[in-house]
Amino acid sequence: MNQDRQGDDKRPYFHVALNLPHAGRVARRIVPLLPAHRAAGDADVESAQQVVFELVELLDPCLDSSENPPGPTSARLRDRAAVLGRKLVDHIERGGFGHDRLGQCVRNLFECLELGLEGADISL
Repeated sequence: MNQDRQGDDKRPYFHVALNLPHAGRVARRIVPLLPAHRAAGDADVESAQQVVFELVELLDPCLDSSENPPGPTSARLRDRAAVLGRKLVDHIERGGFGHDRLGQCVRNLFECLELGLEGADISL
C-alpha cells in the first residue's frame, strides 16, 4: 500500500512495500538517462555507468520472475541495491550530470526499496 508521508523536514515521500521487480525496471530506465560519454578522463560518468549496470544485473532475476525472492534473500538484495544506489548518486553529484528525470528515477528506485525518505533526501 502506498502511503504519502512527510519526513521531519516536511519533505514528502512515499512509503511503499518492497518491490524488487519494479526496482529492476527503474534501474533499466536509468541506463539511457546517464551521459553516453563525457570529456576524456571523466571517471564519474564511467563509474556511474558501471554502478547502474551492476544494479541492473543484481535486480534482473527479480524482474524476470516478477516477484520478490523469499524473505532473507529479498533483504540482502534490497541492502545491496541501496548501497549501489547511494554510490550512483555520489557519482552523479560529483560529475554534475544530474537532471530532473534522472533524479525522479533515483527517487523511485529508493521508494521501491522501502527507502522512500532516503530517496526524497538524496534526490538529485
